[in-house]
Amino acid sequence: MTAASWGSTGYMTLLVVLLVFVAVGVVPILATAYQFLAIPFHSVINHYKKAAPYLPRVAVIVPAWNEGAVLAASIDRLMRLEYPRSRLRVYVVDDASTDDTPEVVLGKAAQYPGSVFHLRRDKGGEGKAHTLNHGIRVVLAEEWMQALLIMDADVIYLPDSLRRMTSHLADPEIGAVTAYIAEGSADKNYLTRFIGMEYVLSQAAARRAQNVLGALACLAGGAQLHSRENLLAIGGEIDTSSLAEDTVTTFKTQLAGRRVVFEPHAVVLSEEPQMIAALWKQRLRWARGNVYVTWRYRKVWFRPTRKHNLGSFSFGIFWFSIFLLPVAMILSSTGLIGLYFMHSAFAAIVFRATWAAAACTYVYSISIAVQLDGRTGRRSWREAVLFPGFISILIMVTAFFPGLLEQRIPALFGLKPSPVAMAVWTLFVYSWISLSMVGAWVAKRVEVTRAGRFLTPLLIYLVGYGPLLCAVTVDSYIKEFRHAESVWDKTEKIGRVS
Repeated sequence: MTAASWGSTGYMTLLVVLLVFVAVGVVPILATAYQFLAIPFHSVINHYKKAAPYLPRVAVIVPAWNEGAVLAASIDRLMRLEYPRSRLRVYVVDDASTDDTPEVVLGKAAQYPGSVFHLRRDKGGEGKAHTLNHGIRVVLAEEWMQALLIMDADVIYLPDSLRRMTSHLADPEIGAVTAYIAEGSADKNYLTRFIGMEYVLSQAAARRAQNVLGALACLAGGAQLHSRENLLAIGGEIDTSSLAEDTVTTFKTQLAGRRVVFEPHAVVLSEEPQMIAALWKQRLRWARGNVYVTWRYRKVWFRPTRKHNLGSFSFGIFWFSIFLLPVAMILSSTGLIGLYFMHSAFAAIVFRATWAAAACTYVYSISIAVQLDGRTGRRSWREAVLFPGFISILIMVTAFFPGLLEQRIPALFGLKPSPVAMAVWTLFVYSWISLSMVGAWVAKRVEVTRAGRFLTPLLIYLVGYGPLLCAVTVDSYIKEFRHAESVWDKTEKIGRVS
């Protein structure tokens, strides 16, 4: 590279732009590291100092459309909670079900008189929020309810979970509490084990950090407890304008001046999809909901205020690091490839620094996560190790040991890669972070083929579960850009929770 070329304004401008692209890709890595570094502080910065034994009268709203296969077990578990039966009422809102849901609920109402109630909607299919609001109107019409628990029909609450959640409502500053949703299928497969690790990372770990920083991104849809005062303060109903009613409720609570708390020791078991197609449908709904929330609260981001911490710089970085992660991945690949053609030696330094940071963050975050939920960590250790994908792990190795895979290992077998092969390998490595999303999309397409049963798990282990979620996010961008119809489409559950 000549001095004249380095002195070129256009050259330097392009170089800076490409470096900025790579730097954007580094932001999610640093945000994740920062978030997980905050987790140990949860031992001292938490809400337990203001929590106290508190047993308010709790009305449980269970939205149900064709949930006959799972409702009986869920209701039985609620009735066996370590909570006074006289202070607990379960309202199943039957959203015009066409299966045996009404019969199951009426049977449980007879078994638990005065504790279980069946509310029937003649017009169904309007979405979860409308179903919830039907029940909320009923319970708010009476003075009995002091706290409202919103849950899904298929989830199983562990015996002490509700008692742990209500203890936080002893503090009037707390508007809502959420629990740790753990994957609880009895017949786990590779995908449910990946989902289990995802929930450890995104809930047991990340939401602890959000407790420390004072702003929570989302109340779990299947486990959100509201005080009556908070429910009235946010309008006495759940938002019906989006697919992310739980996230909107979370934001409205905090914007109204009340805090939201994550209780990691209140565990709720949930049945999760065993097929990529079902997971994709579920997560696409979530991702499109987040697009809506991001735009709806555009005046909140990065505008700090004493009333709430949603506008803090930290929370904004966390939110957009996930929301725009696919964009950051594509920009990072573009930056590295551009630098390679401009100055290959400099590109190699930038690549090693970027992937070394990713590797350190990955090892640290997984190490923290498996300690927070040892049960999931033991059952899903392969998925914990291969969460970013086997190919990404190989690339991390190349960042720490340059030339190991390209030159040293081939040399052991007497092979000497050609310059063309070396260039192809380098470009593949530099672009892999984006190609991994394409690989995840291919896995989804392969799943429906005859060989999908064997090839799909192999592909996901190779490309990673994280890229699969990013591919879904890209799909949500496309759907929103095309103004595709937003439909609340529930995930089918068959009662696999144990």
